[in-house]
Amino acid sequence: MEPLTLGFSPCPNDTYVFCALVHGWVADAPAVSAELADIETLNHRALAGDLAVAKVSFHALGHLLPRYSLLRAGGALGRGCGPLVVAGRPLEREALASARMAIPGALTTAALLLRLYLGPGARQPVTMPFRDIMPAVARGEVDAGVIIHESRFTFPHYGLVQVVDLGAWWEADTGHPIPLGGIVARRDLGHQVQSALDDGLRRSVEYANAAPERVRGYVRRHAAELDDVVVNGHIGLYVNGFTLDYGAAGVAAITELLARAADLGLVPAPTAPLFAHRT
Repeated sequence: MEPLTLGFSPCPNDTYVFCALVHGWVADAPAVSAELADIETLNHRALAGDLAVAKVSFHALGHLLPRYSLLRAGGALGRGCGPLVVAGRPLEREALASARMAIPGALTTAALLLRLYLGPGARQPVTMPFRDIMPAVARGEVDAGVIIHESRFTFPHYGLVQVVDLGAWWEADTGHPIPLGGIVARRDLGHQVQSALDDGLRRSVEYANAAPERVRGYVRRHAAELDDVVVNGHIGLYVNGFTLDYGAAGVAAITELLARAADLGLVPAPTAPLFAHRT
């Protein structure tokens, strides 16, 4: 069997999670060929169906379910790890609704959480690569921006302030942890391959947790921010118990997010099972 195309981001949590799987250090796991790209590019590549396995935003997942199943391991979901809205000065919620806002892609979960937070009638945001958002806000090209990934740790360096923590809002409003992104596998791979991928991915996470020094070089090679404190903080924030298996709490959070998105007409109502079957 040819290696499966596997798309994930160069962010530290993803390279940490996938390192052992990509390098063949997980016995009997399916062989994969890694393709690294930003999350919005991965969302659109999955929409086109040209990746066998991919890390995608849970917002995008709502559009992908006819073709892809969600795996139970490898995802980014937790508490205290949601997207932040930042600006050059404090802004009230009403002012945000009419502000020039930058988002890191229309299909990102960050964009969906912003839409849920602001409600209908908010000004249409502009999209740009997530690494460009903080400089754009600092230069005054936009009034505010939604930041993700390691930007959570570095926005004060740009003279910006946190306006709202969308993850904290979601947790307070729903009681659920924040579902950010998950790993999907094409349904045409079949249940046996999907199950093997899920098991291999879980063991890849366990490998990294047991031998973090073995994966450190791969993580640093792809990290946009090389400061060890930032890299370690990023991994510590986004890699947790949910990364091994969503469990009942994680499934409830994902289901709630997709249901709210469907109620607003932002994603189709699901017509296929959420998860791949385990064998």
